[in-house]
Formats: sequence, structure tokens, C-alpha cells
Amino acid sequence: ILPLDKGAWTAGVALPGGDFAHDGVGALVAGLQRDYPFLGDFWARRLVRAYGTDARAILGTARDAASLGKDFGATLTEAEVIWLMTREYAYNAQDVLWRRSKLGLRLDTAQAAALEEWMATQRVQAARAAD
Repeated sequence: ILPLDKGAWTAGVALPGGDFAHDGVGALVAGLQRDYPFLGDFWARRLVRAYGTDARAILGTARDAASLGKDFGATLTEAEVIWLMTREYAYNAQDVLWRRSKLGLRLDTAQAAALEEWMATQRVQAARAAD
């Protein structure tokens, strides 16, 4: 018999990327824009709202938007999609555009199809590498 009753231990534990003060969103956005000057206001806010402090891990050492890889539209980049695939187990474009974000509201059909095709290629490459 396993002792499973540990009480409400998650009550005071931050979610990944949530390790900041409840009123700290503005400071995080300002910090991202200071350190990554190519980020517009919408882009920086979206990243902070979606990933909190983990936004910096997605952006890494990027010095410009091109450093983040392919732009799928609506500020969704290859670097972010790779993060979603490896850290949040996003499998396809529907996962990224509707389950993990609502960017499906901002991308057109062709952009969503390009994302799906790119992700499918990534899955094939990952499967080959695992063999």
C-alpha cells in the first residue's frame, strides 16, 4: 500500500514559468522587450501570458526575429513550436493553434497548413533519429 495522501501540496507551487509575482506581468513584458528589442508589444505580451518566465528559454540567444526560425504568422515561430513539441508534447498544428494557444484565430488556412506540414516533417525526422 502506497502512502498517497500528501495533502494539498500543489496549493503554493507555481506552474512552469509562473514563478513571478501576481502583478509582475508588466515587468516581465518590459524585461523581454529590453533584452529582445525586436519583440513588439503584442508579441512580448503573448509570450509572457503563455509561458511566463519560460519565454526567455524559448527566445534563448536570439538577436532578431530571424534567429527564431520560420515565422508561421501571428508571431508564432519555429523556436516556439519546437518548445511546444518538446516541452508540452504538441503533436500537430491543431495542438499548437487551438489547444495550447488560440492563434488559430489569427492564422489563415494556408499558414495553418504550412505549420502542419512543418510539424509532420519534424516528427518524421525525430522518428528517424530515434531509430
